[in-house]
Amino acid sequence: MTLLPRTVRALVTTLTALLTLGAATATAPARATPAPEAPADFVALRDVDPTILEEIRYATPHNFVGEPVEGYRQPLCLLTRPAAEALHRAQKRLRPQGYTLKVYDCYRPQRAVDHFVRWAEDLDDQRMKTEFYPRVDKTRLFEDGYIAEKSGHSRGSTMDLTLVELPARPTRPYVPGEPLVPCYAPKDERFPDNSVDMGTGYDCFDTLAHTDDPRVTGAPRARRQLLKSTLEGLGFVNLAEEWWHYTYQPEPYPGTYFDFPVSRASLPGKR
Repeated sequence: MTLLPRTVRALVTTLTALLTLGAATATAPARATPAPEAPADFVALRDVDPTILEEIRYATPHNFVGEPVEGYRQPLCLLTRPAAEALHRAQKRLRPQGYTLKVYDCYRPQRAVDHFVRWAEDLDDQRMKTEFYPRVDKTRLFEDGYIAEKSGHSRGSTMDLTLVELPARPTRPYVPGEPLVPCYAPKDERFPDNSVDMGTGYDCFDTLAHTDDPRVTGAPRARRQLLKSTLEGLGFVNLAEEWWHYTYQPEPYPGTYFDFPVSRASLPGKR
């Protein structure tokens, strides 16, 4: 038997070891990348004030997209602690007046915003137009400011909310495919919502949703002003184009757009 030179034997041994390692790596199960986690000062609103109602629309199909939005793994309001505690103080002022707050959306991950952008670029998807943007051409959603590539919600101190008269009654679930009614129709014609009449429904892409639109008068205007004055007195700032949209200031993360999922498991120590 002819002996291989020492250098050749060493090369064969090395190649054999590399092939064995490659085979083991190919058959080993891939490790899942852990989901990003919220900073330590994010909380679930219900842990700060369980009396505030939560109807997280983007975890359901009843929204302008028409399906649950990416990143909403639970119907849960997550906020920075300062924003949540300020909402608790607002709730304490409103309850003696016969109202409770109800949040429709709070922290929103960047992946959800990306979902909105993809939906807005798909001009063939008009399934929810009749309710949410009946007078707006979908080609103008970016130009008119209804959809953007970044959202203040992703910074954790912005929420969408309304008032509900006490005692609060439940809102029936939305059934996908049911007939839709414009968001600016009279309240008794719109989708039933246990909130008070604010002049339009939530997420109404219409100028009537501007907080101080002069066409909104009477009780709806008074309720908008009650919500605004209560929240502004506690450090919140309203977005003038949306009566439901408020940001607590100063924001703990004014320049950071987070992407952890909406889930209790995203909170520190909850995994």
